[in-house]
Amino acid sequence: MKRLVLPLLASLGLCGCVPMMAANAVGSAVGAASGGPSARAGQDLRDPARTACNERAAPLGTVRLIDAVQRPDGRVTVWGTVGDAERRRSFECRYDGRVTGFKLRAVRGG
Repeated sequence: MKRLVLPLLASLGLCGCVPMMAANAVGSAVGAASGGPSARAGQDLRDPARTACNERAAPLGTVRLIDAVQRPDGRVTVWGTVGDAERRRSFECRYDGRVTGFKLRAVRGG
């Protein structure tokens, strides 16, 4: 009798774990299929971010990219300058599969 009770009790303890594991697996698959952060986290997205941010800044003048940093969640920040003969400005561009933010600031003395 004891041999039957112990496995039965152990299996009852796992009843809550199995559905949770299945739900986590489904959630991860949906996130990966939709291109969510977990799908991009392992990819180097600095080059696509540089290209997109360069295209965003180009109408404002000559673009010079300074740096691009990728966070563990896949989001990228690109810094650079843009300008012409009269003035130069710095920019910060946020990229998350597309340009999601663009800040432009005046450069003192330029």
